[in-house]
Order: sequence, then C-alpha cells, then structure tokens
Amino acid sequence: MNHLFKNLVFVIVLFSASAICEEIQRKQTRQNRARDLGISFEGTPGKLNAITDVPGVLVGHETIIKGEGELIVGRGPIRTGVTAILPTGKSFRKIFASGGKLNGNGEFTGMHWVEESGMLEEPILFTNTHSIGAAHQAAIKWRQENKYHNGKSKYDFASLPVIGETWDGRLNDIHGFHVKEKHVLKALNNASGGAILEGNVGGGTGMVCFKFKGGIGTSSRITEDGFVLGALVQANFGSREDLKISGKKIGKEIPDLNPVMNSILPSEPGNSILVVIGTNAPLLPHQLKRLTNRIPLGIQRTGGVGYNSSGDLFITFSTAPLEKRKNGKLALNMIPNEKIDQFFKAVIQTTEESIINALVAARSMTGINGNHVYELPESKIKKLFNP
Repeated sequence: MNHLFKNLVFVIVLFSASAICEEIQRKQTRQNRARDLGISFEGTPGKLNAITDVPGVLVGHETIIKGEGELIVGRGPIRTGVTAILPTGKSFRKIFASGGKLNGNGEFTGMHWVEESGMLEEPILFTNTHSIGAAHQAAIKWRQENKYHNGKSKYDFASLPVIGETWDGRLNDIHGFHVKEKHVLKALNNASGGAILEGNVGGGTGMVCFKFKGGIGTSSRITEDGFVLGALVQANFGSREDLKISGKKIGKEIPDLNPVMNSILPSEPGNSILVVIGTNAPLLPHQLKRLTNRIPLGIQRTGGVGYNSSGDLFITFSTAPLEKRKNGKLALNMIPNEKIDQFFKAVIQTTEESIINALVAARSMTGINGNHVYELPESKIKKLFNP
C-alpha cells in the first residue's frame, strides 16, 4: 500500500510538472504584437513585419524551460535558450557588415574581424552571458558539418563565430551552463523564413525589459526605393520609469507589476540589448556603419539610456551579392549617400518597434526561487492607446 501511495504521488508530481511546462509553452506561443493593441509606428512594414522579410534571411530558436522552485545550480530551474540568425540562409556567402555599440558592458564575439574586414562570414547567435562558449564551439561544428565555408577539406578553414549575449540570471540558473551543443545545432538547423516567434523564446527566454518580461522582437520596413530592412532584438534592458511607447511615457502610468525577486536584487536600470539589422540594399561597410550608428536612436525612442551596466551591442549586414569578375575583382553596386536617409529612418523605426513587439509578445514568467516577472499589461496599454 505504501509503495502504491509513493507511485501515485510520483505520478501526480510528474503530471503537475508536465502541466506547468505545457502552460509555459502555451503562453510562449500566444503571439500578440504591438500593432494588435492599437499602437502605431512610422513607416511601411514588410509582409511579415519581421527580419525574415529580407529575402534569404532565416531565423531559428531553441527554448529551454524546465523545473520550478528553489535554485540548485546545475539543475535549475532553467529559463534560457539560443536564437540563430542566418543572413544568407544555410549556404555560405560572404556579405558586407559592420558592428557597433551604445554601452559596452557585454560580449559579441567575432566582431573584431567583422570591423576589420567589413565582411560577415558566419551565422549570428544570441544566447545568455554564460553560454557563449557552448554556442561558439557548436557554431564551428555546424559550419564543418554543413560545409559552410570555402575550403576544399575539413582542415583548411578558420571560424570566428559571431555570438552575442545578454544576462538572464534573474529567472534562469545561468551558472548551470544549460545551453548545450545540441540546442545550438537545433536552432541553426531549424532556422527558417516566415513569421518569427517573439517574447519568451530562444535567447530571449529569461530576459527582462523595463522591468516587464522581455525577450526577442522583430520588425521590418519597405524603403521608398523598394528595398527591405529588418531588425531583430534580444531586449533585456531599461528602467520602468523610462519606458516610452510610440512617444507616450507609459512607464510612469504603470508603477505596479514590478518584478518579485526573492533571491537577488531587483533589476538594475541597465542590463543589455542585442540588435541585428539586415537589408537587401547594396550598401558598403562604411555605409552599414552609418546605419549601425542610428540603432541607439531607436532604442532611445523606447526609453533606453545605455546605462553603465548595459551591454548594447549591434551588427548590421547587407545581403546584396558581391559579383566576381573573371579577373578576380569584385563588381560592386552601392546606394549613393544622397539616398541613404531612407535607411536611417528604417533602422530607427524597426529597432523601436522590435523592442515593443518583444514586450507585447512576452508572457509573465516565474523562474529561480520563485522570482517572477510580469508581462506588459495589454488591457492597460489598449486603454492608453484607444481611449
């Protein structure tokens, strides 16, 4: 009888944990976006209003949500993941790129060579601060397995993976190193075009933004000359009182629903944001640098300041082909500088909307030690924008 009782308790606990995970996953895939709440933004979005509107760009997530209750380092609870952005799909092709920052309290590997060469030769990965190593090694393995390089053998190439991080230690067992090679490979192998899951997914799973639940967000614009520009962000930054949405100081209107932190100090006003901008417009590296320099203007529209503890790190790329001539030289096209303002505007607009999309899509989450972060209250937002 005692044995049967123990088995019954085990089944109930197992069922309860399973139900919790299913509920988390259900919330994770319930996708509202900022425009669904009546929020308006400048510019004309692409069909999907996502970075995947840029032809050839693929995005994949691998989300890891396991356990609840007290933190046991190495076991959980786990609220993390990895997001992969493949600028040229699953085929290797060098493209022009440039990087930049607002505040540098963070890590974005591979960027020295991007800046030196003006070229991007890697997929881009977003994850948590302590999982860069796992993502770095897995990215190299993925390149080898997929022949994602120009070499004729497995020995004749070197890879400098492009991996960005933000810190999810308020909700996740970040010291437990739960992002493994298999998770990174899944994100890369499952990357696809089409609509992108936002909020509590991939690298954004455990992130907090303006003291609401944050995460992954995306947006796109069609420029006046018909080119496409898209943004994808991993939003984990901001102080509540600074939050602005479409020009309105929303943070001060919602003084409650602050994070419940049972084991660590409440969120500092800094933390981090990663931003990737992609376009199919033929822009040279120095022009892409000029686009990158406009990203902080989009962050500022939402109330971002670039605090001391913030890692605000960026990369911008163009998927326009570099045509080789028979004599080994490259034939290049470029947008004249006189026509570049349309791209400046698109960068600012997509960065802003991507951040707000991340906030709207994200759902309330409980992590380590019962720490809880609330989602942006949609009913209040709707009333503020539809009085």
